[in-house]
Amino acid sequence: MNTEITPLAFKIYGMDCAEEVATLKRELGPLTDGEEQLAFDILNAKLFVEAGALSSEEVIQAVSRTGMRAEVWQEDADQQADVGFWQQHGRSVLTVASGLFGLLGFVYHAKLAGSISGALGSEGMGVAESVPRLAILLYLSGVITGVWQVFPKAWRAAITLRPDINLLMTVAVVGAAAIGEWFEAATVAFLFSVSLVLESWSVGRARRAIAALMELAPPAARVRDANGAETEVPPDQVAIGTVFVVRPGEKIPLDGQVVRGESDVNQAPITGESVPVEKNVGAEIFAGTINGDGTLEIECTKRAEDSTLANIIRMVGQAQSRRAPSEKWVEKFARIYTPIVMIIAVAILLVPPLLFGGEWFDWLYRALVLLVIACPCALVISTPVSVVASLAAAAKNGVLIKGGIYVEAPAHLKAIAMDKTGTLTEGKPAVVDVVPLSGHSETELLERVAALESQSNHPLARAIVAAANERNIKIPVADEFEIIQGKGATGRIEGKLYWLGSHRYLEERKQETPEVHEQLEAMQQAGRTVVVVGNEKHVCGFITLADTLRPTAADTLLQLRDTGIEHLVMLTGDNQGTADVIAREVGIDEVHAELLPADKVAAVESLVEKYHQVAMIGDGVNDAPALARATLGIAMGAAGSDAAIETADIALMSDDLTKLPWLINHSRRTLNIIRQNILFSLAVKALFVVLTFAGFASLWAAIAADMGASLLVIFNGLRLLRPNK
Repeated sequence: MNTEITPLAFKIYGMDCAEEVATLKRELGPLTDGEEQLAFDILNAKLFVEAGALSSEEVIQAVSRTGMRAEVWQEDADQQADVGFWQQHGRSVLTVASGLFGLLGFVYHAKLAGSISGALGSEGMGVAESVPRLAILLYLSGVITGVWQVFPKAWRAAITLRPDINLLMTVAVVGAAAIGEWFEAATVAFLFSVSLVLESWSVGRARRAIAALMELAPPAARVRDANGAETEVPPDQVAIGTVFVVRPGEKIPLDGQVVRGESDVNQAPITGESVPVEKNVGAEIFAGTINGDGTLEIECTKRAEDSTLANIIRMVGQAQSRRAPSEKWVEKFARIYTPIVMIIAVAILLVPPLLFGGEWFDWLYRALVLLVIACPCALVISTPVSVVASLAAAAKNGVLIKGGIYVEAPAHLKAIAMDKTGTLTEGKPAVVDVVPLSGHSETELLERVAALESQSNHPLARAIVAAANERNIKIPVADEFEIIQGKGATGRIEGKLYWLGSHRYLEERKQETPEVHEQLEAMQQAGRTVVVVGNEKHVCGFITLADTLRPTAADTLLQLRDTGIEHLVMLTGDNQGTADVIAREVGIDEVHAELLPADKVAAVESLVEKYHQVAMIGDGVNDAPALARATLGIAMGAAGSDAAIETADIALMSDDLTKLPWLINHSRRTLNIIRQNILFSLAVKALFVVLTFAGFASLWAAIAADMGASLLVIFNGLRLLRPNK
């Protein structure tokens, strides 16, 4: 008998990005049969270890050596609720404290020195003797609070001879403090701490997206037993085959099949369809969708954990995990830069005195100069300042970019996939055509239909009433109004009976003629939703509705091609006919219609495999997994769902599609400035390394050059705040 072995699960406090994952792999990998025994869920800060590979105690001890903390995962308890204030906010508190201590130290130093330049070292040369003791104490407090959570990781990197960005920063801070440049030491510690807080907040936003998805399903299902009695139970306690009841306007708790009743169901949260879908006996129902006017009895076909909504939640988590941030360029650079700088500094200190009789103090001084100029202050500042300026400029233009890692991504895009409803279209139906028949006029037709629809909250009804109001048509009162569940409605207007409904309802009334049938088929083929209107004698006409195209959609797609986008794809849950019509109007290259969320993810994965750099644009919950799986997720922010906005990397807060070409050009401008700053910073450092070897560089020159380079890259980065021409 085969028994499935469940892996051990742990909550990891401090695991917020790929850097921590890499650290844990280095620590735990050698203790197991390999890294394949480990799995990570960054969104939930969760570690999985194959059963038998290690004991719980061994895992907890190994994780503690990395500077993080592990606890056995508790599925039935809200583990986050047990987390204290310090565990949740400690990093932010330390970062704020680091900044305050550094600022207070600088203010006090400047006051005693008589000027800001004096505090920077123009008079006292920045060596320890020139800094007041209280200022040193404040600077030191800023350094300690800034590197408090970094130092254990840096120490681990040092003793394992695997230098990383943590070690690089710690050595830079200690080196700056060792030669008396306390202000620079405190500044570097603070900036690095800020970057870690931003990474943590970014992951926190993704975690909130999962919570938003979970809120779509109601907390209870109304189960009907064999005697007809109804009982409310949690959805996860409902077995397959159980019949549950959903009343008008309620959310549907589980996937199932209708066994009794008729209604229109709003499936937009799951499939993205622009209008409610008619459901009757035998129809498939999805958890998280919203029932219309009719009561439905539904037989459960999937357990709660296997529902379409549950799969969406899982896919978001999995896609986000696959898209954990790759190592930044600085971290890769540090693998080479850090050991080389350390080796060179040690060589400068030891080789000349030991081999050539040089003065120890002289070569110690040169080694310290090298450490100062090697301090990556300009490098550290250059990218964050450029990124912050880029983020601020984007925000002013109605584009919310959720972190520096996503600023550069638009510059590399090759293909863009986009949802239809709410992205290329407005996301709400509008009247397209009014087709009167049998001697009726357009005004008469709208009068009759608006009179009946004015008593309904259906999206189609609201669109028709709005169209009548726009034409200043006086809407009469309909008496004896009655909804025919899943089919249409009837009522008397000025004593005469009128009805409206779908093509199917027309067929049931046996009032359809071959000419009328042909017209209806043509309209439906064109992607229109048709409302048929009639009386007891004949069909009075049709009103066709469709989701309206955004006015700027076609021009925006042309501009995207001008920026170098090679392929434009539409992914939609709507029907093929509607999708084809919209695609032709805006100039889409490839269309995929009638998709569920899993289908959208598969389509995006295929695009990523072919084009590598792919953006997904959407606005609904059903788009969230695809947004997460794409290289770059972009949400329509004004009308989009919370889950889509939280899951996406970028949100267009004004729902303005014209911001897409602007975003790509802005990203390329940002990337160019970041490259300029990095190259300039490295060039200054390379120059002073040469001067140090030659004996022409002084401590003051090194400090001045580092500070000057920092200021120059800051001003260059701030150019991004100016409008992009």
